Amino acid sequence: MRTHTVMDSPVGPLTLVASDGVLCGLYMDEQRHRPAEEIFGPRDDRNSHDVIEQLIAYFEGDLTEFDVPFAMHGTEFQSLVWTELTKIPYGETTTYGELAERLGRPSAARAVGLANGKNPISIIVPCHRVIGSTGNLTGYGGGLPRKRYLLAFEKGTPVLL
Repeated sequence: MRTHTVMDSPVGPLTLVASDGVLCGLYMDEQRHRPAEEIFGPRDDRNSHDVIEQLIAYFEGDLTEFDVPFAMHGTEFQSLVWTELTKIPYGETTTYGELAERLGRPSAARAVGLANGKNPISIIVPCHRVIGSTGNLTGYGGGLPRKRYLLAFEKGTPVLL
């Protein structure tokens, strides 16, 4: 059974979706590829306490690595990309091409970008840490201002949204 809750954050409201008590979605408002709210299940603020606690600690600057259990559902390739995203250290970035290289598919930078954009658990699975090969900020499901904010925040130089 799916349930959801909503919490405030510096990047706006975050919707946390759980399936049988395990986080399976973390969505920003107006996020690209955000599923229809009907599939989030009923609101239940009791099941996401640990996730909320860790997100609060992250946004307070006290947490740099999440350890909440989560389940992501996608294609085999998407799962490989999402797993690789979790290996990007706090405050650091990588490129779509570098991720493709790590996966042993050097010509798959575009496919990596598409999988990255469909990441269902933003922030915790840090798709915001992936940038273009020129160092430019490129697409982000939550919008470039949020990506810019998260990257600057993690480097200790927060910017306003």
